[in-house]
Amino acid sequence: MAKKPSTNGYTGIAGWIEYRLPIFSFLKHQGEYQTPKNLSYMWSFGSLAGIALMIQIVTGIVLAMHYTPHVAHAFDSVERIMRDVQFGWLIRYTHAAGASMFFVVTYAHICRGLFYGSYKSPRELVWFLGIAIFLTMMATAFMGYVLPWGQMSFWGATVITNLFSAIPGIGQNIVTWLWGGFSVDNATLNRFFSLHYLLPFVIVGLVGVHLVALHIHGSSNPTGVEVKTEKDTIPFHPYYTIKDFVGFGFFFLLFAYFIFFDPNRLGHPDNYTPANPMVTPAHIVPEWYFLPFYAILRAVPSKLGGVTLMFGSILILFALPWLDRAKVRSGTYRPLFKKFYWVFVANAVLLGYLGGKPAEGLYVILARFATLYYFSYFLIILPYLSKNEKTLPQPESISAHYKNKKKK
Repeated sequence: MAKKPSTNGYTGIAGWIEYRLPIFSFLKHQGEYQTPKNLSYMWSFGSLAGIALMIQIVTGIVLAMHYTPHVAHAFDSVERIMRDVQFGWLIRYTHAAGASMFFVVTYAHICRGLFYGSYKSPRELVWFLGIAIFLTMMATAFMGYVLPWGQMSFWGATVITNLFSAIPGIGQNIVTWLWGGFSVDNATLNRFFSLHYLLPFVIVGLVGVHLVALHIHGSSNPTGVEVKTEKDTIPFHPYYTIKDFVGFGFFFLLFAYFIFFDPNRLGHPDNYTPANPMVTPAHIVPEWYFLPFYAILRAVPSKLGGVTLMFGSILILFALPWLDRAKVRSGTYRPLFKKFYWVFVANAVLLGYLGGKPAEGLYVILARFATLYYFSYFLIILPYLSKNEKTLPQPESISAHYKNKKKK
């Protein structure tokens, strides 16, 4: 027999709504939601990513009201937004810089998960959904970069979409479908505009499922030890809401700096020149958040090999729960892992640097070594450490960890 709806103690209008849509009890549950009591500011990056997503959606909707998705008018419509629309420059710079800020907190969020083993059982599905969000973000950002229809937009779209032609058999058909014809033109711009508008709402749906999956087993924590008793937890509100707001403060300070003082720092000057299919830029580069993967793409002489490694560098993240089988979850208690992990982070930064340099000479050689280490970390180092690393003793519980610290 189905459970009868209840007002859950609410009266009046609140009780009437609660009986039909239990939103107040849901909000109360969220406020009382128990979380590990030792979460650091590193666990604020998820909330920051959510705020960044909302900013992108709101500013994107406003920009779409004034943008014209046509090759003859797209560049001029962006200029009109900047010059003629009231506060258009602020909305456009907020959206452009917001994409970079979104990737900053997302990369930090992923790095935190890699260090603290957030991909391990029983949170594999939370991790998979997070990587799916990341992939959707990348597709959305790439399509958004094309919309201003500047030189780098046009040639970036041409180069990246052409990569699919390397797929044996069906590659050229995929490219033709993406273009909507036989070259990057008006049909391409219309398709990218439609998908760029749609995909953020797909991300919202993925984020919702990501959060539901997260609430099943709760957040991981710096010790990597699962919650054992109520003493290991505290309510999410007010403790972590306050912590998140501190993170929001630093986030918006950095965000405001780029919007008001250096809005073009993260862009490319060639994109302030209208797209010209007859003039190829001297050096075609994507946005900074794609540069590590662009460096991997160019490190391989073979087009198919480069495309395979570029996509493989992201898809390999899905295999992490099986590649790293160490019983100790947190990198805090894994001394050897910790060293290799920080080399991996430095290597990723190096790949980003190399992705922005010409594909020649020493830059290509370094990119090949950096690519080799990137894949070696996942395919060789992590499996080896899983079996052979001598780990430090873990605490019995989260509470025991802090009792031991006080004794010391």
